[in-house]
Amino acid sequence: MSLATSFERVDLPLEFPFRIARGTTSVAANVIVRIEDDAGRVGIGGAAPSAHFGETAATVEAVLPDLLAIVEDVDDPNQLERIERRMREVIGGNPAARCAVSIAVHDLAAKRLEVPLYRYWGLDPARSLESSYTIGIDDPETMREKTETAVERDYGTLKVKLGTDRDLEIVETIRDVAPGVRLFVDANEAWSPREAVRKIERLERHGVAFVEQPVPAEDPEGLRFVYERSSLPIAADESCVTLADIPQVADRCDIANLKLMKCGGLREAKRMIHAARAHGLAVMCGCMTESNASIAAACHLSPLLDYADLDGSLLLADDPVEGVPMPGGRIDLEGVGRSGTGAVLDE
Repeated sequence: MSLATSFERVDLPLEFPFRIARGTTSVAANVIVRIEDDAGRVGIGGAAPSAHFGETAATVEAVLPDLLAIVEDVDDPNQLERIERRMREVIGGNPAARCAVSIAVHDLAAKRLEVPLYRYWGLDPARSLESSYTIGIDDPETMREKTETAVERDYGTLKVKLGTDRDLEIVETIRDVAPGVRLFVDANEAWSPREAVRKIERLERHGVAFVEQPVPAEDPEGLRFVYERSSLPIAADESCVTLADIPQVADRCDIANLKLMKCGGLREAKRMIHAARAHGLAVMCGCMTESNASIAAACHLSPLLDYADLDGSLLLADDPVEGVPMPGGRIDLEGVGRSGTGAVLDE
């Protein structure tokens, strides 16, 4: 067998500018990886690097030749553990770049067996979840309009970005427009511990399901302070990057939020899920602003999760990759009708 590999950068405009407490994004730089076997089957993967975690599209492109050389050297897409191990040995960082390769290899391995990825893993598609749809920070009227659009599109779970001096006003606006939706909030590290406790007391009145990353990741004792005093469940995102972080946050949060672009691969993501369960944590899988080249793979993890925040492709103005159907945010693994992750690149 011989494997041919390639990659390309794609700059994907968002439907609406996306603002969180750290800044605003209007274009998502992704890198799409292709791994083709000698029978013409192609595995597709995607990297959505985050500068907050030390990666850019340029750094992804810089290390991908070395990572793809490992795949060509192993020359067997079924050797998933060997490939991910050797990538970690050669490139210790750059998790988004490693993840793109991991996804493409998993996609190809499942395609070679002509099964969808969830079946390759032995998972139950009936246990798939509904993904949240994120409302970024904006002026009150624009946030109202975005929420009205989300409701019109039948999204039943919304995640609202906070981290401003009008956080409670924002949540009140969302609730006014969408009184019946399930609601998550995410402060992206913007609050102090005492500020977080005060705001959570008021957020509870608006039926918020949980609060994500209320304080900076660099303040683990602050996270513990909030967790011990919060009337709502606390999710750790920036505080929970790799497998080694799971035991560190286990007594500081209720929910571990893993992301493929943080942890570096699908096998590592599954290890994080099982480790979180062993520590008594609920599990969520989030995302960056990503194409279906990576979102499709994350969707196949949904039977293992408690919460899904996999709306990265839904936030794009246009996605060059078709993925798992998500009508109203509901992940429909059985509706894919294709082997592998279900990702198909529009040539």
